[in-house]
Amino acid sequence: MDTFLFIILLSSFLVAFAIILVHFFIFFLISVKKNNFGIIDIGWGLGFVFVAFGLMIWRTVFLGINSNILGYLTLILVTVWGLRLSFHIGRRNHGKEEDRRYVAMRANIKPPFLLVKSFFKIFFVQALFMLLVSFVIIFNISSGNIVDDSAIIWIILGVFIWLIGYIFQAVGDQQLKEFIAIPSNKGKLMTSGLWAYTRHPNYFGESMMWWGLAIMGFSNSFSILLPILGLLSPIIITFLVRFLSGVPLLEKHMQTKPGFAEYKKTTSIFIPWFKRK
Repeated sequence: MDTFLFIILLSSFLVAFAIILVHFFIFFLISVKKNNFGIIDIGWGLGFVFVAFGLMIWRTVFLGINSNILGYLTLILVTVWGLRLSFHIGRRNHGKEEDRRYVAMRANIKPPFLLVKSFFKIFFVQALFMLLVSFVIIFNISSGNIVDDSAIIWIILGVFIWLIGYIFQAVGDQQLKEFIAIPSNKGKLMTSGLWAYTRHPNYFGESMMWWGLAIMGFSNSFSILLPILGLLSPIIITFLVRFLSGVPLLEKHMQTKPGFAEYKKTTSIFIPWFKRK
């Protein structure tokens, strides 16, 4: 890795981390004022949008380096995903009580210095995860020129995978929203539409979008090391939604609804597939 690339990457990491810290601190202040730490969920997608725009401005305005198709596509796709997700969560949670996850987290934080501990145990931890997941954004926007036609294949493949993920997340969220809006469906499981092929189409879609961005990164002409490191982003986000904060928590909630045992038996938990008999 040459000195020029090292300076670009180091400065980009510092800029991204600064943006993320400011972003989460602002959401922390809002959460304290409203006494609702669940607001942090609205800031998840929005934070990546700020990171992408901040890095693009840093590269083009402050460093004076023109970007390329990889950088601009990454900016556009992250913005489309992040704004939709934040709007969806904000609309879904508007007027509701604090999410039970954050109620439990706050209950485990003991005096003294409750606010300080709350920031570091809840908001700062998510800030670190956001920085790790932002690897692919940093590498893609800090990329070199797209040097040959073969590199475009990676762009096309990555965008295609991203689109599949976006459809699963956006359509899955909309189908669930419409299902819940019907009073007679209260307490029932959503098992139709995309939910007939995977019990968690929105989380599967989230994972796929990050894999798409990482695959796009293999068109990067600077070094093969960067797109390989960029794979950390989809690996981390897939682990989070599949094994830690997404699927497991929602599965526990779904178990309380009638028909879950049959639904679990016949429907894939994550990767979409035809119903089992």
